[in-house]
Amino acid sequence: MKSEPNLKTVAKMANVSIATVSRAINYPDKVDPSTLSRINKIIKEINYRPNRVAQRLRIKGGHRKIFGLLVPDIQNPFYVDVIRGVEDYAYSRNYALLMCNFAQSKDKETMYLNIMKSESVDGMIVAPYDEFDKEVIDLLQKGFPIVCVDRGLGDYQDVDIILVDNEKGAYEAVSLMIKKGHKRIAYIGGLPSIPTSQQRKDGYVKALQKNNITIDDSLIKFGDSKHESGKEIARKLLSLKNPPTAIFTGNNLITLGALESIHASGKKIPQDVAIIGFDDMPWSISLNPPLTAVRQPGYEIGKRAADMLYQRIMDPDRAYSKVMLNTILIERNSC
Repeated sequence: MKSEPNLKTVAKMANVSIATVSRAINYPDKVDPSTLSRINKIIKEINYRPNRVAQRLRIKGGHRKIFGLLVPDIQNPFYVDVIRGVEDYAYSRNYALLMCNFAQSKDKETMYLNIMKSESVDGMIVAPYDEFDKEVIDLLQKGFPIVCVDRGLGDYQDVDIILVDNEKGAYEAVSLMIKKGHKRIAYIGGLPSIPTSQQRKDGYVKALQKNNITIDDSLIKFGDSKHESGKEIARKLLSLKNPPTAIFTGNNLITLGALESIHASGKKIPQDVAIIGFDDMPWSISLNPPLTAVRQPGYEIGKRAADMLYQRIMDPDRAYSKVMLNTILIERNSC
């Protein structure tokens, strides 16, 4: 029976040591590019597949070659893009990915954090439940590698983090509504405990103040970041004696709920009520009318977060970094 190719086979064919082959697989950036190319070509030719259990036992420092990823809502297309970015980077580094969805539940988040620790992941990418997330902060204080995405941890500084400028994105969206002649603009936000919900509200308020429009608290509503709350809050807003002429929604699930209520009310977009959503969706252009939206670079966020985590795992003492990416306002026909 023909034996399966192993590290020794690859090393012999490439005329290098077994240690060099192991480095090429686990730490490709530490191998000479020409040697790495030769090893990778041989691996592909003989269809060699590294034994992950054996890899974990060999790797210096106890690295398991697993990233943990904890997201708050896998139904949200934004997080799907983030997951793709993390997974693509992990694959490029020969890391596996353990992903958990805590569905905006603190109890679930705590359980999944414990599961990831028990599975000995090398580090985690986390969108914290809120900015006072004690469990995440405790892990950071113990030196566990964590990168926060989309949401920060308040004043806690010793953490790598990648965000978008939520306030600016919201400000630009509401400013466009005002430019189009709207003064009665509603904001439907997600969970008020989530920093992004407040930051987007701040951008909304800033745009109104900049244009000397009185803030009407009855037009500022928070839900639970999900479709049903967007639907119900929009229905109530549209039923007001003096309803808004425009609605700014805090995420794409809220946007879908709001659109459902607008259509159910018989109102036309944008003639009767305009709408802009925070988060663009792949099908936004296919909606009737196509949706004006604030686009976040979800895939880039995921990929850069994974790189930040890898660098933290490789060099635990490196300086912490905070990356702020810009949003893009995509103007279509809903406003």
